[in-house]
Amino acid sequence: MSDPVVVLDDLRAESDALDRLVGEVSEEQWAAPTPAPGWTVAHQIAHLAWTDRAALLAATDPDGFAAETAKALAAPERFVDEGAEEGAKLAPGELLAHWREGRELLQEALRAVPAGARFPWYGPPMSAPAMATARLMETWAHGQDVADALGVVRTPTDRIRHVAWIGHRARGYAYLVRGLPVPAEPVRVELVAPSGELWVYGPEDAAQSVTGPALEFCLLVTQRVHRDDTSLVAVGPDAAHWLTIAQAFAGPAGPGRPAEGARPAEGAR
Repeated sequence: MSDPVVVLDDLRAESDALDRLVGEVSEEQWAAPTPAPGWTVAHQIAHLAWTDRAALLAATDPDGFAAETAKALAAPERFVDEGAEEGAKLAPGELLAHWREGRELLQEALRAVPAGARFPWYGPPMSAPAMATARLMETWAHGQDVADALGVVRTPTDRIRHVAWIGHRARGYAYLVRGLPVPAEPVRVELVAPSGELWVYGPEDAAQSVTGPALEFCLLVTQRVHRDDTSLVAVGPDAAHWLTIAQAFAGPAGPGRPAEGARPAEGAR
């Protein structure tokens, strides 16, 4: 896990980069469809704003968050969409202001959390660095959806190291959420960062491995690209299977994205 100050600084930088992307778009572009069916650019930003507010509540008012969790459990298949839908109804300027305020309040709250302290979340309890890492992962992934909708090719940065870290760490979760047994054998992951640096995860003597560009690995574990459309190399049956189900995000198993040229299918959110 990265130093909490570093990951919070990177979260702010990632959010600011997405803010610059959407800050000057037209009203028509706010309504542009993204790869997630039924979600426009506005839905993507509204979802980030909604989740930031939920994280803020969890960090500052555990009892209030427990009440929100009860609502989510009452409608597990709808509460994420409903949160995005509500925010997407706001005028672009109002939605932007809401997102900006919420993410800054979350920054302040997470920086104030005592070292080692944990607070509730929809899955296991979270520390401040873990929450910041998860928020960066979501901001980057939904930012990719926005970029795709606007026809923008983003320049990757080494901030995606946080996405790569959580993608590797969540390997077991990808099996558990599908009701599958978690393989006992570890997988070594070696990724080439945008800067050219080598990022490695897992034991050096592991017999199975995944290697390739960090950007492709991050797109895959956030289900923003199909396995067949990457150049990632898997050695070993468990490593190969993992890449077909990998997901870095909490919640139900995502359907993933179709391969290029395949029939349209439901996208990940």
